[in-house]
Amino acid sequence: MTIKVGDSIPAMKVMQGTPDGPKELDTAEFFKGRTVVLFGVPGAFTPTCSAKHLPSFVEQAAALKAKGVHTIACMAVNDAFVMGAWAKDQGITDQVTMIADGSAAFTKVMGLEFDLTARGLGMRCQRFALVAKDGKVTHVAVEAPGAFEVSKAEAVLAAL
Repeated sequence: MTIKVGDSIPAMKVMQGTPDGPKELDTAEFFKGRTVVLFGVPGAFTPTCSAKHLPSFVEQAAALKAKGVHTIACMAVNDAFVMGAWAKDQGITDQVTMIADGSAAFTKVMGLEFDLTARGLGMRCQRFALVAKDGKVTHVAVEAPGAFEVSKAEAVLAAL
């Protein structure tokens, strides 16, 4: 079942892609006591993700923070090395936390998996955006396959 408003963010260990290499991230601690925007993409370095989705959150980071968002995080079913390399390629410093869900465990627990095996991509994350306050989901928007409307930063800003 897909995560919905009112649900708690699942407590799990995932990895974070950082300039210094992979770092373990505890989701319970990460979401605790703050407002977090988490958006998911089908894959690092993919066209829409690189040209539009991630850049929209970088461009709108100040506006999101002005509306009370403490942290913006991007998640993909990629390993932490790929997420770190993608952050470097995109010029990400501290605007966005890059979360690597390499085996899609976190993605599956949230009910946001997307099977792209037929296209040679395996199990991926659906394109989505959610807002969580102190670990509770207050807004969630999942894109229809191939769409890019409800999960972009501007849509999240409008929902805050």
